[in-house]
Amino acid sequence: MPTHDISSRPDVQLLVDSFYAKATKDVLLGPIFFPIMQSGRWSEHVERIYDFWHSLLLEEPVYQGNAFAPHAHMPLEQRHFDRWILLFHATVDELFIGETADKAKTKSQEIAGIFLHKIDFLKK
Repeated sequence: MPTHDISSRPDVQLLVDSFYAKATKDVLLGPIFFPIMQSGRWSEHVERIYDFWHSLLLEEPVYQGNAFAPHAHMPLEQRHFDRWILLFHATVDELFIGETADKAKTKSQEIAGIFLHKIDFLKK
């Protein structure tokens, strides 16, 4: 049972690591992550994800870059984003409770919507 809110870098890292532990084993999402996992750049990727969520949730500007760019030409569809949101929300709910945890879920939905819209636009 969650006992506290997301309030520190270690909390963000726990969220990201726990989510990816699920997503990389998921039948739908796992194959999306395999290429980067096998590229030898996984730890670099995860560090950037820590920075991204840290910036969004803790409002400390540690992330620099374009979060969408790596996803622009991936074979992602609505079903991938639906699963991503489902797993992400489940992970948040398993680990945390509070305002920032709720913010993480809201932001994940916003990000998924924006990314899907941009991907659909690029396909046209």
